[in-house]
Parts: sequence; structure tokens; C-alpha cells
Amino acid sequence: MKRLTENKIILITRSTRLEELVARFNTLGQAKFYVEHLGADFNDYEIEHGNYKNALQAVETRLRALGRVQVLDRAFLTNFVFGEDDAVVVLGQDGLVANTLKYLRGQPVIAVNPDPARYDGVLLPFGVADVAKIVIDVFAQKRRIREITMAKAELNNGQKLYAVNDLFIGPKSHISARYQLSIGSRNEPQSSSGIIVSTGLGSTGWFKSILAGVRGIGSALGKPIATDSLANFKWESDYLYYTVREPFPSKASAATLVFGKVTPKEPMKLVSQMPEHGVIFSDGMETDYLEFNSGIQAVISVAEKKGHLVV
Repeated sequence: MKRLTENKIILITRSTRLEELVARFNTLGQAKFYVEHLGADFNDYEIEHGNYKNALQAVETRLRALGRVQVLDRAFLTNFVFGEDDAVVVLGQDGLVANTLKYLRGQPVIAVNPDPARYDGVLLPFGVADVAKIVIDVFAQKRRIREITMAKAELNNGQKLYAVNDLFIGPKSHISARYQLSIGSRNEPQSSSGIIVSTGLGSTGWFKSILAGVRGIGSALGKPIATDSLANFKWESDYLYYTVREPFPSKASAATLVFGKVTPKEPMKLVSQMPEHGVIFSDGMETDYLEFNSGIQAVISVAEKKGHLVV
């Protein structure tokens, strides 16, 4: 097949669970001994690994017939510079799509499910066999692109962090987070186990768990709480929801601003009161974080950029 373009196609991959085990235990044999010694099925790791590698080989072969391909492991996303005209293909689970989107600036993402029998793939609309056709359609601008609202944390020292699913603001470990929280004209000092800020895309993840907990408490008390309107939180929504985890009311801390919206007109403002161990991270990537210790001020807002997912 003739190449369609000289622009790069960036293929985003990630290590399989088997590869991570081998990296930890040095050899395949030692990894197998560890898993089976604990009574788990090592065969499942091998099947998953084989399916992913077969899918990777098939996708890469198809893409190389269309254009220049660069394979990029998830571990290098934070420092990689994407070209303005790059097309991005993600091969992995939903979380890999979210991790990729936040480092882009408008480049379209084609998300491919490497193992449909294993992964539901809410963000993975395409299979391996679809790749060539979808890329051709994207180059010809014949595919619909769905915009995804992101969250942004910006510190008073100039650092920024974007989130596609959610931001976490709080302590590194199981200690209390101390901070001053402001929304509009309302503000209060708080002590909690942290704050979760969710996007519409993240409504199927951490936010879904939060709502399930709310419903469970209400049912246990015989006072059902309806959350349907909150669950209908679209990817394109121009607002975010914040939730304070385990707020602790005391003489020095309040617990009234525990849930609500963050909008372009009313961002959330936070001032850290934690001497150490305060962090802000996004989309479950704890290794890519901002320090949030005493004196640091953070503004949590709807991001100025959007994610672009090919559908």
C-alpha cells in the first residue's frame, strides 16, 4: 500500500503485566514461581501478553504501510514532544488513552482495543482490523472527532498539570491533608484525605465509585439518594465536579464545601497547609505529580485545551 503521508504516526504502547513481573523478578521463571507460589494462575498472564504482542505486531505492520511510525512506550509520554501534524494511535486499555490525551495539543487519537474479549474498552472504539481504514479516514478528515473536556491544576510557581479523568489533591500516604479551599466567595479551612476533581470522561471511573458510595450510605440509612442526574456527566461538559474525601470537622477545620461544580467562572482555589507530602497528580499516574506543600497555591479549573478522540 502506498504511503499516505510523511507526517508521523505515533503508536503508544505499554508494558504487559508479564513484562512488569519479569522486570521485577529478573527472569520469567522467577516471575512464574512467585505468582504460582501465591496460588494465582500464571497462564492468564502469558495469554494476555501473547494477545497484546500479536495485536501490536499486526497494528504496527498496518501502520508502516501507511506512513512513518514511531513506537512510544507509556513511560516516555511525559517527556515526548509531539509534532503538530502527528496522528496518534493508542493500543491498550482505557487508562492508556487518558494518559496519552493529556500530553497532546489537538492531535487526533485513534484508540485500538488489543483484546476485546478481555477489555470492555469504553474509550477503545476500534479493533486491530480497523486500523488501516480508520487512519486513512483520519488523514482524509472523514472521521468524527469527539472533544473531551480536561481539568487543569496551575500552581503559583508556574507549574501546570492536566487531567483527562481526574485530579487528586492530597497527601502521598494515609495522613490528613490540610488546606484552605475557596470556590467563588465561599472558603473554609479543611482537613481530609484529599480532593478528587472529576471530568465528564472520568465519570465512568473514580466519580462512579464516589456516587456508588453515596447511594450505598443512603440505602443503608433507609434514605435512598438519587444520583442519576450526576451520572449523566458528558465528556464535553464545560464543568468539573469536586469531591472532598473523608472531610473532618473540628475547631480548626470545616466540612461544608465537600461536593460541587468547578466552572470556567468559578474555579477552585487551594492553599496548602501541609509541611510535606502534599501532591497533585492526575489520571492515576502517581509518578508524574506536582508538589503541594505549605505556601503553594493551586487553581483547579476547566482546561483551555481539549482532548480529541476519533470515533
